[in-house]
Amino acid sequence: MNKLYINGEWVDAIDGETLDLINPATEEKIITLPAAGGKDCHIAIAAAEKAFVQWSKTTPYTRAVILKSAAQYIRDNLTAFAGDMVTESGKPLAEAKGEWTVAANLFEWYAEEAKRAYGRVIPTNRPDKRSSVIWQPMGVIGVITAWNFPAYNPARAWAAALAAGCTLVVKPAETTPLSAFRLADALIRSGLPPGVLNLLIGDPASIGEEMLNNPALRKISFTGSTRVGKLLMDGASRTHTKLSLELGGNAPVLIFGDVDIEKTARAAASARFRNNGQVCIAPQRFYVEQSIFERFAERLTHYVAQLKVGNGFEEGVHVGPLITRRQRDSVLDLLERAKAQQARVLTGGQRLDQKGFFVQPAVITGVDQSSVLARNEIFGPLLPLFSFEGIDDAIEKANDTEYGLAAYVFTNDLNTALLAAERLEFGIVGINEWAPHGTEAPFGGWKHSGQGHESGQEGLYEYMEKKLISIGGLPG
Repeated sequence: MNKLYINGEWVDAIDGETLDLINPATEEKIITLPAAGGKDCHIAIAAAEKAFVQWSKTTPYTRAVILKSAAQYIRDNLTAFAGDMVTESGKPLAEAKGEWTVAANLFEWYAEEAKRAYGRVIPTNRPDKRSSVIWQPMGVIGVITAWNFPAYNPARAWAAALAAGCTLVVKPAETTPLSAFRLADALIRSGLPPGVLNLLIGDPASIGEEMLNNPALRKISFTGSTRVGKLLMDGASRTHTKLSLELGGNAPVLIFGDVDIEKTARAAASARFRNNGQVCIAPQRFYVEQSIFERFAERLTHYVAQLKVGNGFEEGVHVGPLITRRQRDSVLDLLERAKAQQARVLTGGQRLDQKGFFVQPAVITGVDQSSVLARNEIFGPLLPLFSFEGIDDAIEKANDTEYGLAAYVFTNDLNTALLAAERLEFGIVGINEWAPHGTEAPFGGWKHSGQGHESGQEGLYEYMEKKLISIGGLPG
């Protein structure tokens, strides 16, 4: 099963290329896998194009049976699937189980939502004319997903596209393919026809180029960095390939002086370091009202210092390793650059003296809007603290970024909450909560954080085309 999946068969790469999958907690090889390239992608797109003819004709009720069965298969094998995710990604077992649960929920939710892809009848200005709008599946979809959520990221795109009646050529991250294999297996065992899903792992550049150049592929759904998103936008002009882009984030957190300091600091310590900070909507830039800054920093540091770092299979571990040596070194380099700008580390920030890509979670002060920790997406276990004076100062600093994915506001004042939510330039705003997203709610960013939406009913329509049907010459 741990191979490429093309046109209903598990196969090796045409050119015989392979890659080694590494455990980030031990630095040991997990398995050697085939590595696909452009030729494999070309064959996969052809298989998906052929399968689309029949799959697009199935009813949403037929597709729902398969998606619901896959959801149940995931739930029945939750522990085994979560174990694979811990091995490849390093995240704690509890987080892995939670992610797989959400993946199952996505398949079930879209199984039902596809039945509600209603059109509409439009009253016309002529008695001999009738107009209506219907939605139809788009075609072959390419899905490229990131490593930070190796089940959730693919599931929200695969589930929506399959429910809409599209066929797929998918490329999960080469650092975390095991979860994608398990998702594919769940769908195959549930009766998904050959060619409807084609799974590739391998060279991102050559696979991406084939997707952009092949006119049979109608759209690419991409989850990853803003840099790669811009490359896809440039390349999509060749064949007018549609794009959905879920890109980087640099989420501000506005903490006003009327909050419960103890409660908020304790929750912040947990929320910031979920998946080791490797989350696109992770709370990153913590802006704390000056009146409570010192007290909040002291309590936050207390809780962060208590976080246990280690292998995700160990009991009581809160924070696992970073995904690769490169990612670990990038985070440590960012911290050193911040220190050169007079940043002060209150706790953590050290590389652990053991195998694995571990960094002790850090709390950092002495930073301002010019800091590298304010300008860059950190994607690691660093928590910088900034201060503000009043709501206008807070909003100005929060919006001072090219990113626009998620933002957070903590206050007990209703007026402050509403004004902040309306003025923040972000696609998602959480008020007094750390998880403002959900299966049933749209997920998407403003500015350089992407285009299009996933999850919710909006996620379904990302994979469908709107068609106007107009009939004239009827008896008046």
